[in-house]
Amino acid sequence: MRAVRIDVHGGPEVLTVREVADPAPGGGEVLVRTVASSLNPVDWKTRAWDVGPALPATLGWDLAGVVVASDSARFAAGDRVIAMSAQLATGLGTWAELVRLPERLLAHAPATLTLPEAATLPLAGTTAVQALAALRLQDRARLLVTGAAGAVGGLAVQLARRAGATVDGLVSRPEHIEQVREFGACEVACSAAELPRGVYDAVLDTAGVDVSCALADGGRYVSISDEPLPDVPGAAKSYVQESGKDLAELAALVDAGRLRVRVAAHYPVTEVRAAHERFEAGGLAGKVVLLF
Repeated sequence: MRAVRIDVHGGPEVLTVREVADPAPGGGEVLVRTVASSLNPVDWKTRAWDVGPALPATLGWDLAGVVVASDSARFAAGDRVIAMSAQLATGLGTWAELVRLPERLLAHAPATLTLPEAATLPLAGTTAVQALAALRLQDRARLLVTGAAGAVGGLAVQLARRAGATVDGLVSRPEHIEQVREFGACEVACSAAELPRGVYDAVLDTAGVDVSCALADGGRYVSISDEPLPDVPGAAKSYVQESGKDLAELAALVDAGRLRVRVAAHYPVTEVRAAHERFEAGGLAGKVVLLF
């Protein structure tokens, strides 16, 4: 089978698509034929930085595909599934034509999405769900989401709004303002200087921007970025954890029409270098999807 591998860390040129041995699933694992995946910041960082499992390594966290083999009572051959694999920690990358993963990481794909669309949901959606849970929002809380037009930020705005919060957003480009409003945000700013001071019950930072001046006294501050936390009492990082349960709940929201995903571009896996270049250029209103 084909897989996207790196032997050294570096730019997009280190990505190679090569033949590797088919995986053999063990007990409690499901074998999935990959239809699509998507790019996330962790993918280019793992490629470029000296982090992650031993090399050579197969990259990729997101997976949308069809079950090939399973002894599970929940997943049968032919089922459409999605999954998130913490490749950085486990080395189980999803950018391969066949992927074996523990059954607990899988969920049935949303029936209302194509598999390329569904491939945009796992990492970004799980990150948003878990970061919002860490904020422990009260009913009618006022929340600020930075990077609100991004993959995680856009889903977080939708999820928080549907949970009863009043949500405002911070974006980097004026052309993203209207889209974030369509997600349910009330006010959307393009600069931290435009934000009101000391009014938010909670901040979810997905962009590495210090907006602590906008947080009310006693408010909660959670970040998913690599940047240092601001000097805010109780400020915390949220690190995503694998969870088939969270994925199943996200899929149900999508099928209920309560959560939207966005695709900006599709690339065949043979053009994975070009996909990385486009992703790293930024400014996308949606995710970059790899097709297998």
